Amino acid sequence: MHSPGPVVTGLNLIKNMNYFLVSTNHLETRILFQDEEDFKAAMNYVAVVTSVTGVKVLAFVLMSNHVHFMLCCTRELANSFTVRFKTAYGRYFRNKYGTGNLMRRNTVDIKDVVSQYEALEKAIAYVQMNPVAARICLHSTGYRWSTGNVFFNLNREKGMPLSSLSVRAQQRLLKSEAQLPQNWTVGREGYVLQESYVSVNFVEKLFRTPARMNYFLNISSKARLIEGRNNPSFRDQIVQEACVDLCRTMFGSDSVEPLEKEEKKELLRQLKRRFCADINQLGRTTGLRPEEISRLFESF
Repeated sequence: MHSPGPVVTGLNLIKNMNYFLVSTNHLETRILFQDEEDFKAAMNYVAVVTSVTGVKVLAFVLMSNHVHFMLCCTRELANSFTVRFKTAYGRYFRNKYGTGNLMRRNTVDIKDVVSQYEALEKAIAYVQMNPVAARICLHSTGYRWSTGNVFFNLNREKGMPLSSLSVRAQQRLLKSEAQLPQNWTVGREGYVLQESYVSVNFVEKLFRTPARMNYFLNISSKARLIEGRNNPSFRDQIVQEACVDLCRTMFGSDSVEPLEKEEKKELLRQLKRRFCADINQLGRTTGLRPEEISRLFESF
């Protein structure tokens, strides 16, 4: 299947396009995706919003408390893409968890990325390396909720075309009434495969070879965050689940909020010891603000 992205005949063509790195802020006391169902819903919303807006997606990553998109379009379309994605996933999250305004409060930064001085390659590598910097996986290709395994991959999943599903089945799958191109494919895990709508040809021709892409991944600012961090890392979803379990078994509570100061201290101590969780991860998974956690740590 051919990528819907633009065909690159040379770097001169790249210079005539506009590129934007779209990033949401890092939530301190919540996570955006509580389980795999949430990630899959968000992956499908990326496909839906890409189809509706017509932007060229060069790379993206869905992290537990923030997202990044590398887009080729106008600034107006970049903003429209962001608003539509936040609206769609925010509605899904509210309907599932009964919590409103999660995405509305999550502010967005849209940065221009120039096509000169290898800035575009560096920005794409930055996006791809987020899960590696978070110590979730050894290489960007190991993270499903991104474009990490899309480029220079000779063993891509083939999937089945959307046309093989009824209109109603497509709407249930996508949680949207939008009409996507019927040659786009759905993978075995139940979301539209990234290579259906990501500009794969564009990015591969930009980097030219797998080795050159790997070079930019290794020199990324995100890669430098890994140096000196030898402790194991656990996904936010695992730590959050453990937090709920510890609250129930240790304190007979369904949440962190009603715990007394000493109980919170013990909970934090257990999570830090068992999962090597830092203050930021403890904040996301317990709902406590980082400054409160710092004060509790100081009284250990």
